Amino acid sequence: GIPQIALVMGPCVAGGAYLPVMCDKYIIVEGASMFLAGPALVKAAIGQEIDQDTLGGANTHSNISGTADYHEKDDIAALSRARNIIANINFKKYNYSKNDYKEPIYSINSLKGLFNPNTSGQYCTYELLARIIDASEFNEYKKNYGKTIICGTCKIGGYSTGIVASQRLVGKSELGEMQMGGVIYSDSADKAARFIMNCNQDNIPIIFIHDVNGFMIGKNAEWGGIAKDGAKLVNAVSNSVVPKITLVVGGSYGAGNYALSGRAYSPRFMFAWPSAKIAVMGGEQAAKTLTQIKLSKISNPSEEIKQELYNKMKKIYDVQSDPRYAAARLWVDEIIEPVETRDVLIKTLFITYQTIKYTNAHYGVLQV
Repeated sequence: GIPQIALVMGPCVAGGAYLPVMCDKYIIVEGASMFLAGPALVKAAIGQEIDQDTLGGANTHSNISGTADYHEKDDIAALSRARNIIANINFKKYNYSKNDYKEPIYSINSLKGLFNPNTSGQYCTYELLARIIDASEFNEYKKNYGKTIICGTCKIGGYSTGIVASQRLVGKSELGEMQMGGVIYSDSADKAARFIMNCNQDNIPIIFIHDVNGFMIGKNAEWGGIAKDGAKLVNAVSNSVVPKITLVVGGSYGAGNYALSGRAYSPRFMFAWPSAKIAVMGGEQAAKTLTQIKLSKISNPSEEIKQELYNKMKKIYDVQSDPRYAAARLWVDEIIEPVETRDVLIKTLFITYQTIKYTNAHYGVLQV
């Protein structure tokens, strides 16, 4: 229960390599290295030739293995990062501390121009965050690992909070894998699960921001263990005891809704923008799937019948995924305008500041 922060500023080898990984936060400095065996022993033991930085340098553990949480350019930057981490920990377990704060650098009124609510196109979630959080300052966790989910700490209205948000931009992993925005991959799930556990350790509430299609599917994803990594994330969300606040800005489909603390996972508050869509899957995908099932029971269907079935199914899903449909059934607490987001979040954080006593988090067995 005591926060532990590790700063690796030079070689960290063998048994010593386990120590920073067992800490809550792991900061590695450019030029430092960490490995169970150095290049000389690796060559002697298994005949593999590799240099120190490629084997276990800062870039390797920040971008590829995902072992380090923060990658800093030098020792001074690492110490500054440690101070920022401590500043966002609530040491009073049942009472969140509030500090003086600055307004975001960017105007909240420009939120509506960030993305088209009628399409599921790309936009940068960092731009959204910069209009909500204090001074537009975000302490990002595992920045270059699991890029389709953004995690980090910040202050909103002076209250320390964690952020777990979908990233809609298409990007590439360090190993060259193309990753679609709004999709949860194994590395993203692994990162978010650990971050949620950290927020419970630090006693800070978590804000989940949805624009998610769900988990990645297909052979590579299944072979890579997407089920166990996804289960790890859902386990962390389900057993989290700090207050959770959920905001649906775009799509919230399938298991992505579970992973980002949808209604079934008891967020203290759940809000939606008018652009939100909440459903098992998108209307188009659902309509195509259900149409195929129905057509399999009809011999030689005409194109008119196919189109009629598709249109019927899509209409049903479009209606049921509308945020008003969810709000009418109390699946969301309120539909808010984007420009109201910061004020609403500050009010909800104030309420969680008055929180009742909660127990320690108890997690199930994580399929690591």
